[in-house]
Amino acid sequence: MMRIKKLLALVLSAVIAMSLISSCKSEDDGVNSVIGSYSSLDPELLSDYDYTRYKGQDLVLNVANWGEYMSLNEPEMLDVNEAFERLTGITVNYNTVATNEALYSKLKSGGAAYDIIIPSDYMISKMISEGMLQKLNFDNIPNFKNILPEYVNPVYDPENEYSVPYLWGMVVIIYNTTMVDEEITSWASLWDEKYTNNILMFNNPRDAFGIAQKYLGFSQNTEDSDELLQCMRLLESQKEIVQGYVMDEIFDKMEGGSAAIAPYYAGDAVTMMDDNPDLYYCIPEEGTNLFVDAICIPTTAENKELAEMYINFLCEPEVALANCEYTGYSTPNGAAFELLDEEVRTNPLQYPS
Repeated sequence: MMRIKKLLALVLSAVIAMSLISSCKSEDDGVNSVIGSYSSLDPELLSDYDYTRYKGQDLVLNVANWGEYMSLNEPEMLDVNEAFERLTGITVNYNTVATNEALYSKLKSGGAAYDIIIPSDYMISKMISEGMLQKLNFDNIPNFKNILPEYVNPVYDPENEYSVPYLWGMVVIIYNTTMVDEEITSWASLWDEKYTNNILMFNNPRDAFGIAQKYLGFSQNTEDSDELLQCMRLLESQKEIVQGYVMDEIFDKMEGGSAAIAPYYAGDAVTMMDDNPDLYYCIPEEGTNLFVDAICIPTTAENKELAEMYINFLCEPEVALANCEYTGYSTPNGAAFELLDEEVRTNPLQYPS
């Protein structure tokens, strides 16, 4: 997976060359004073937007996202939150959550106060129906124009009032070719007893049921109680051969060779295969789902305009590019897509036909 865009690498070279000049300036000098760090962005690469209007007010933005789902603290890559903080003077309090259900529970119980959340499509629909999300003021998010038309007015937010697409992908099977002596082609492999105690499974109901639904030939949106009962029984039968139910733990287990096969998201498959060349992937013959994760503002958020500024920043082409390159997931941002290397744009794991 290509990690660093050539243009940004050139910018970095210029940054280093100019750092001696800039090092004597104070942070209050604005965006041009932070060119000594790769966490900065060249102002020429940003849209015409006033990111400095809240500087000096000691404001904090509370963000919740999935693990390994934003370009942060990575050598030679843009640190998105640090760049935002230096540009705006706003402190980002960044939190991670494991599943959509965990995020929903925290918000529903009042156990968390987030200004920004990035739930998945089906959870966004649920949150809208329960009045848990604020309508966005798109006057504060002019970079929404960068979102490709096919991701506007989605089924989970038909009027596109509550969400801005962040990244998208699909569910695939990841397997270790040193532990699996066959080509994996079907969801059936997750119920194959010869891989007993070497199978990992999703620790969230929507994705687990989605796999069972595809395996049994049902719609992934079925509401038929008999079909759902068959899926539940199929998942129960799998329990005896599963090593564990995981989310972010999959990175250590699959990269470290402590499990042979698992379902997971395509972007993470790209990252894991990059780190362990023994890993490969399969798009099961029964089919799979495409999903979209989108940026939203909960009704409990106290800093809506700050949150909309952050959303606009995430839609900057260079920022969206950094996030899709770091995570391995696919971007709905057309301007960022055009900046990707050809090998990435034509990778069927990241941009399937």
